[in-house]
Amino acid sequence: MNPLAQDATAAAKRTGLLSNQIIINGGKPLRGRINVRGAKNLATKAMVAALLADTPSVLKDVPAISDVRVVTGMLEAYGVTVTETGDGELTLDPKNVLKAHFAKIDALAGSSRIPILFCGPLLHRLGEALIPDLGGCRIGDRPIDFHLDALRAFGAVVDKSYEGIRLTAPEGLHGADINLPYPSVGATEQVLLTAVLAKGVTELKGAAIEPEIMDLIAILQKMGAIINVEPNRVIFIEGVEKLSGYNHRALFDRNEAASWASAALATGGDIFVEGAKQQELMNFLNIFRKVGGAFDIAEDGIRFWHPGGALKPVVIETDVHPGFMTDWQQPLIVALTQAEGRSVVHETVYENRLGFTSALIEMGANIVVHEDGLESVSRRVPRRPLEQAAVIIGPTPLHGADVEIPDLRGGFSHLIAALTAEGQSTVSNIGIIARGYEHFVDKLESLGADFIYEG
Repeated sequence: MNPLAQDATAAAKRTGLLSNQIIINGGKPLRGRINVRGAKNLATKAMVAALLADTPSVLKDVPAISDVRVVTGMLEAYGVTVTETGDGELTLDPKNVLKAHFAKIDALAGSSRIPILFCGPLLHRLGEALIPDLGGCRIGDRPIDFHLDALRAFGAVVDKSYEGIRLTAPEGLHGADINLPYPSVGATEQVLLTAVLAKGVTELKGAAIEPEIMDLIAILQKMGAIINVEPNRVIFIEGVEKLSGYNHRALFDRNEAASWASAALATGGDIFVEGAKQQELMNFLNIFRKVGGAFDIAEDGIRFWHPGGALKPVVIETDVHPGFMTDWQQPLIVALTQAEGRSVVHETVYENRLGFTSALIEMGANIVVHEDGLESVSRRVPRRPLEQAAVIIGPTPLHGADVEIPDLRGGFSHLIAALTAEGQSTVSNIGIIARGYEHFVDKLESLGADFIYEG
């Protein structure tokens, strides 16, 4: 079994999926109501933050996804008691934090990149952190140099070995001046989780300011941290002596909400996404409307539907927040295969995020990927060294095919394509989708999808 299939199988098992394959009979609009809970990109980081406290924390609206199971296992390996105290509610008690055996951490961490964020909290609690080789979706290099450079600035000593990375802090951690060359979400989270208990003041320049980052800052403030978010991506953190547990309801998963919205548009359907909110989706909603989709915002969610008529082509440039998220373009590209004319997606965040389009081409889509990107006089996002661009000509009817899922967002996009296509598709490695989409098989059933799943 290849490494991708192994990761998919492991992720499937963690969430109770007994099969790693689904057979879809496409061409049927998705209609109905589903709900989204806390964001994958917040819940897992909030769980790590609980390590910093001297009392238990309570996190609500936690999604039942594989990445949450991975972080739960890692926390438990370090002696944190993780208890499900309600539907989607976890209590995390860190009073008995201890050193974990490297082999156990390595076995748990192979399918996630979250372990690198344990470094700061573990250095504060134990004086040592052991980090194995990192997993995650294969969508690009995503180097951890930003993380390690930041930790060194705080006073950490980094030693690399054949097993992974060992960090120590012989003289403790102190505040630092850190300037990120790119507003990396992960590196910003690393600095926040490390600086809050470091001695002195930390100034972070070039910080990411995604909604999930702001929600993490809100959690840390509840715990007793002093954090000021300044203009121009500058964050000041004044280190404190101790932090207490938090009680927090996680921000909704805007990536999952956008994915189901794209599924409604591509299949000619009508989906109410309970829990979705307007503010965090504004840029997506603008593009959704320009393509020809309709939406209605209610207090408890957003309804997305295809109002009939032809879909329109668009030009999209992905960027860090507050730009158009890279996670949104993959599901939306499936809908753009049904738009009349030439759409262009400039992917400026990850270098390999357009690799998923090869399966769409096999299903009949007219897509050309330009590996070095495309110049344009109308570009608003600056060109970046590893960017790509996809040109989509539509509308093209899609037909069923055998598809192997490559990564999380690309995988959900393949699912949408199979639902849109005429005929039968077999989609493999669906465990990858379970990394970030809660109960997606049950949701497909509630939306009237025609599929066969033995699990």
